[in-house]
Amino acid sequence: MYQYDQYDQTLVNERVAQFRDQTRRFLAGELSEEQFRPLRLMNGLYIQTHAPMLRVAIPYGLLSSRQLRMLAHIARKYDRGYGHFTTRQNIQYNWPKLEEVPDILAELATVEMHAIQTSGNCIRNTTSDHLAGVSADELEDPRAWCEIIRQWSTLHPEFAFLPRKFKIAVSGAAKDRAATQVHDIGLHLLRNEQGELGFEVLVGGGLGRTPIIGQTIRPFLEKKHLLSYLEAILRVYNLFGRRDNKYKARVKILLKETGVEEFTQMVEEEWSHIRDALELDNKEIERVKTFFNPPGYASNASTDTSFAVKLAENSGFAAWVRVNTVEHKIPGYRAVFVSLKAPGVPPGDITDAQMDILADLADRYSFGELRATHTQNLLLADVKQADLYELWQGLADANLATANIGKASDIICCPGLDFCSLANSSSIPVALEIAARMEDADYLYDLGDIRINISGCMNGCGHHTVGHIGILGVDKKGEEWFQLTLGGSSSNDASLGERLGPAVPKDQVANTVDTILQTYIELREGEESFLETVRRIGMPPFQEKVYANH
Repeated sequence: MYQYDQYDQTLVNERVAQFRDQTRRFLAGELSEEQFRPLRLMNGLYIQTHAPMLRVAIPYGLLSSRQLRMLAHIARKYDRGYGHFTTRQNIQYNWPKLEEVPDILAELATVEMHAIQTSGNCIRNTTSDHLAGVSADELEDPRAWCEIIRQWSTLHPEFAFLPRKFKIAVSGAAKDRAATQVHDIGLHLLRNEQGELGFEVLVGGGLGRTPIIGQTIRPFLEKKHLLSYLEAILRVYNLFGRRDNKYKARVKILLKETGVEEFTQMVEEEWSHIRDALELDNKEIERVKTFFNPPGYASNASTDTSFAVKLAENSGFAAWVRVNTVEHKIPGYRAVFVSLKAPGVPPGDITDAQMDILADLADRYSFGELRATHTQNLLLADVKQADLYELWQGLADANLATANIGKASDIICCPGLDFCSLANSSSIPVALEIAARMEDADYLYDLGDIRINISGCMNGCGHHTVGHIGILGVDKKGEEWFQLTLGGSSSNDASLGERLGPAVPKDQVANTVDTILQTYIELREGEESFLETVRRIGMPPFQEKVYANH
């Protein structure tokens, strides 16, 4: 993984000192709340319902065991003993004290971490495929490009105060696991007709109040022009993005209002002025790539026979391997998902003790590295098959081996009204009730892969609009109700869910989901997935069953 040099470390240390002084002045009454607000947001600090919330950056989701131990330490010392992993591959702390946040940032800096640009109207944490570097369907590891973008975008003086937040995702594989089509900019590594690797550039995707699928504005971009083209897009957005209405300030609205052709022309015109001056040097590209060289894989890993024996002997282990591990490009290895969706646990939450245990397991079995996923889980990317049984036992002892990755109980969920000052409803209790209905493993696995996403408000932090089943909290005269959508996806076949019908009260959400799933079981054909069934039969059969007694 990328290692800070003296420039990185100096920048982060100076940022900590700067924010420490800003916080001191605010607490002393020398800065007003209005003056302090943009300063704290640029350092990842929100003021939520009960306490400040600090969002810590995990660039493209990559963590070392040393960093995870620091996150555990911060949860113990400054919070209430846990952290919350988000859909943006970051971690949030929900209970820090404002006066202690500079101390937290100072401790993070000792392990090459920070909270810079995790909030505010700036370029946010660049995200990527959590299977980057190990997936068999990958054209090229996208993480080096994410790091190049991170260095370019961090504290970029021209883009510090954009009309609104701005998000970039990069995918290097045939299967889009980075949700690139619902980002402000999505980048796909691909080959052109000449066999050259470059980028397809999509712009204008996004969720929230106005969900939109991104559109391609350049089918192929040479690698050397990546930063200049991104800069051209950001310049056009910065110049022409709406600033009079924050709900219409995203680049997706600008593209929709201008049309894709005119928007593309503006970008190309801006790019023509800067591309030669901001060309990526091949030596620099290769330098960054060296930080992501493969680890020292064992050459004899594929000769192990103990793995097959354990699979045959232990059905629980076999189920976990089938559901929570995936193929690795190196024979004899697998990538292992660590579920943060155990029964009764808020989705994405992990305790300090679990973080410490997981850091030890990463050192022992996965070269001391972990990844955060878009689905609020974690990943050990490089585990020998021979070590899977011992790893499974270690994870099980820490309540981290729930075999439900991609299944109906692997729910994506925002913190909701329990923490967020913007929310209309409590997302976590709804998620826990739905998941509790899935405790029968046979039933859960029979349902196949189903993505349930829950958001507590229209901001859509739970990505409900691209859930196979999307659940959105709405306020009705002070009461919590929920709107449901079906048929969303954030993968290659990206689509926005279609509204099922009238909202249902909070105490009926789990029953409604049950009805939807039973309808699917009754009407699916063969091995058809939930999404395939919805797309084939449409809304009417589900509406008929859900609203039959309303």
